[in-house]
Amino acid sequence: MTRSLCQLFRNYLAKRQIKKNRIVTKDGHCNIEFGNVRHSSRLAFVLDLWTTLVEIRWRFVLLFFVASFTLSWFIFGLIWYWIARDNGDMWWQVQPPNHKPCIYNVFGLTSAFLYSLETQMTIGYGLRVLSPFCPGAVALIIIQSVIGLIINCFWCGLFMAKLTLPKRRAKTITFSKIAVICPKNGNLCLQIRVANLRKTLMIGSQLYGKLLRTTVTPEGETVILDQVNVDFMVDAGKDNLFFICPLTLYHVIDKTSPFFKLAVDTLQQQDFELVVFLDGTDESTSSACQVRTSYIPLEIKWGYKFLPIISRTKEGKYRVDFSNFGRVESVPAAHCALCFYNGQSNHHHPKDGFDNQGFEMMDVNNQASATVM
Repeated sequence: MTRSLCQLFRNYLAKRQIKKNRIVTKDGHCNIEFGNVRHSSRLAFVLDLWTTLVEIRWRFVLLFFVASFTLSWFIFGLIWYWIARDNGDMWWQVQPPNHKPCIYNVFGLTSAFLYSLETQMTIGYGLRVLSPFCPGAVALIIIQSVIGLIINCFWCGLFMAKLTLPKRRAKTITFSKIAVICPKNGNLCLQIRVANLRKTLMIGSQLYGKLLRTTVTPEGETVILDQVNVDFMVDAGKDNLFFICPLTLYHVIDKTSPFFKLAVDTLQQQDFELVVFLDGTDESTSSACQVRTSYIPLEIKWGYKFLPIISRTKEGKYRVDFSNFGRVESVPAAHCALCFYNGQSNHHHPKDGFDNQGFEMMDVNNQASATVM
């Protein structure tokens, strides 16, 4: 019992350390820390106030929302209190017999604050009313009403902008937790899976990858986070994907690939991170969004392939079994890319894999029936 708890604790610490060392997390957040930023640079976030408010968390937005209204009510309440006091409307002031108040029933700071709130929010309970005998008070009520409308419009726009952020749409697009390396169409390929959990399409979807690693130039300069392009494609191409069902993307490991020198026994000792991007436009909202995920060497399985995920029912409908989305099975694969293309027979045979006993496949009798939706 104690040993199992210790093992679970060590596994938790290991996963936490891996997550901390990632450049891009599995859900697409960038793990970058900015240090020694000058105060003048931080001022740029204040100058770009709209973008700053859109990006901050909801708890701070709600805090600023309440603070902006409360502060405006209090500031105008002080001005109304000053007007009423200057006119001699306070309860402790001596008033002449023919005294004409600027605001009826405003005789203290609390009542001035309540009148400010009722004016800006157009409540108007009827107890505190502006009189026509003070031109300055008439001008002030116009100014406060306009400023109140501006504050309302600003926060309504901000709430709508945050609710319609494209990154919310990205939550319904998921990548497989692992990537696999296996033969495909006569080539050794690195494969990943991506699925759109909504029935609405992503228009103009494009997929690409960046390999992030530390390299040393011939001049002896160490380049941290050196970026190398990694092209992904499906059988129909790599641009304008028909993203109606889960897709298996593959990258051909040839002589131009940055993975060409890898081997099954050296893969886990490498230090790199593969970041995969999907760019597209949502069909419903026409908003562009980007989905990101990353894979480290521990999440790349050599000698495995993904299990089938699409089948046809007896009624002729296509069915997607998401229980097979991240499952793999072992396949014979060459020990390295160079061995694969040289035709050497030292294949890597994994011993473990996953299977889904409840997954049913239907045979398609002819080519025509296989292409009809």
